[in-house]
Amino acid sequence: MSLRITAAAFAVVASALPAAAREQINIVGSSTVFPFSTTVAEHFGKSTDFKTPVVESTGSGGGLKLFCAGAGLNTPDITNASRRIKASEVKKCADNGVNKIVEVKIGFDGIVLANSRKATPISITTRDLFLGLAKNVPDGNGGTKANPYTMWNEVNPALPAIKIEVLGPPPTSGTRDAFDELAMQGGCKTFPFIKAMKKTDKPAYKKLCLTLRQDGAYIEAGENDNLIVQKLQANPSAFGIFGYSYLEQNSDSIQGASVNGVAPEFDAIASGEYPIARSLYFYVKKSHIGKIPGIREYMAEFTNEDTWGEDGYLVDKGLIPSGAKIRAEQAAVAKNLTLLDMAN
Repeated sequence: MSLRITAAAFAVVASALPAAAREQINIVGSSTVFPFSTTVAEHFGKSTDFKTPVVESTGSGGGLKLFCAGAGLNTPDITNASRRIKASEVKKCADNGVNKIVEVKIGFDGIVLANSRKATPISITTRDLFLGLAKNVPDGNGGTKANPYTMWNEVNPALPAIKIEVLGPPPTSGTRDAFDELAMQGGCKTFPFIKAMKKTDKPAYKKLCLTLRQDGAYIEAGENDNLIVQKLQANPSAFGIFGYSYLEQNSDSIQGASVNGVAPEFDAIASGEYPIARSLYFYVKKSHIGKIPGIREYMAEFTNEDTWGEDGYLVDKGLIPSGAKIRAEQAAVAKNLTLLDMAN
């Protein structure tokens, strides 16, 4: 079994240990990548002489914050992310002495809007999602107003007459970043006057498109996606936002909504047809390789075809594999410890 510690406790425990005493890889980051990373860590611990890595779900932003805090061995070796590292985070890393980072793209994931199987399945659009969840919405006269909608059928008569109640990730989450960009911004741009605003006043455009309601319709439910799944089972009227893997693993009790007419299914996500899909990553501190046992070997295990390939064991956990060419390129990155280049 993989051990888990809280993010806050991580720094305290690790800093209390002499550097030579740490024999386990420490991994933090994305709740979406967490089940994949945990599975690889457990397989790695059982199939090698290395200790099972410690994996903690802190969210993509939280993981990168810990990862970039410094290069000492009291900091994480690897962080998982459900979005690409930002230039500002790379700078933060560099400012704190983390200058050599290896980026490995591990596959794809779809972001789903799911509800209990006890409820009626729905088909929704990104425009509906924007109107249901944005803090401010078009007023019909070329301006905006505070979001007045309390029921989904007020947004779109084709949707059910149920209260707008969506459980989703906080701003530190890569899932939230991707949902904001692909779903909220995607729906926002369907209004011509807002789309035009992107060229004339980009800050105002982003604020309008990406600011979610704070009146209880959108509920920040933390980084524990399993907890959201449990709440959906208890409340059939609510919806939850999380990665496809959680839908796949709980398909007996929850169902995913079609978005823009496309169901959140494996092939549709892999092909890019499903509109809310993104790449997944992990990042490694090159300076920790050779100091913490097993990092290169863990990277090799993760990038093995039997792990992340089309018939790999991570597919059973819900990972959408990259194409064969991309997998080969990323396996070479892991093997050669090719350093991150934000220009690519």
